Amino acid sequence: MPVSLHHLPGGRWAVRDDDRWGSLDGTLADLLALPLDQARAVISTFGAERGDFPASALPPVDRQEIWAAGVTYLRSRDGRKEESRHGHLYDQVYDSDRPELFFKSSPWRVVGDGDAVGVRADSGWDVPEAEIGVVLNAGGEIFGYTLGNDMSSRSIEGENPLYLPQAKVYDRCCALGPAIIPSWAAGPGPFEIGLRVLREGQEAYVGKTSTAAMARDFADLAGWLFRALSFPYGVILLTGTGIVPDADFTTHPGDTIEITSPALGTLSNPVIAVDHAMR
Repeated sequence: MPVSLHHLPGGRWAVRDDDRWGSLDGTLADLLALPLDQARAVISTFGAERGDFPASALPPVDRQEIWAAGVTYLRSRDGRKEESRHGHLYDQVYDSDRPELFFKSSPWRVVGDGDAVGVRADSGWDVPEAEIGVVLNAGGEIFGYTLGNDMSSRSIEGENPLYLPQAKVYDRCCALGPAIIPSWAAGPGPFEIGLRVLREGQEAYVGKTSTAAMARDFADLAGWLFRALSFPYGVILLTGTGIVPDADFTTHPGDTIEITSPALGTLSNPVIAVDHAMR
């Protein structure tokens, strides 16, 4: 993996470059408040150490909101039409100049690599959505990339599109990681993305796609997000999924979800049910 940025226990951040690593003097929010060239200079001067890299399962986020884009792939459009009685809405979004953008998660609801993502206990049809997360600085520049899982209740959203926030936003609804790859190290893409759902050690679902199949590019999505919103600590924008399981598939508690990209690593999360009704 190329140069990568990791969130360590205690709120520390570190840079890793092969077998060298070093702590950063500051946070991700500090870096994303800077113009891209200044942030790159900070990362390039980290004090290198050798030895075992500190193990960490923290998601690569601190003060950033997570937003998401929908219907950016043809397969995503078709999947949303499958689950809904309002399919024409998704045709309109796919073909429109204005993309679908929605709030996905506060940073404290996000889980990292190895931690459990959730499915709502009041939903009977749930899927992972394997996506590239674009890390944007306060000026809207692309600072880097990470893998993301935008967990989604297809049964809730399919019942009524106005239920989208309940289908998308709940505790453990989003996973990010394992790290942030700076844009200058990862290159502009396209990025390959793979998805596996393991059930009792066997593959229950396998799929793959590439961001080359997106109907919109990262810069266009970022431009729309920043049109009337400011993000002084930066923001992470999930860019939509091109991998949508068929209608007969649902994720179960006990499954393990693996999202991979040769450029960005592997994000792996067990699945649990989220139900606070009896609190």
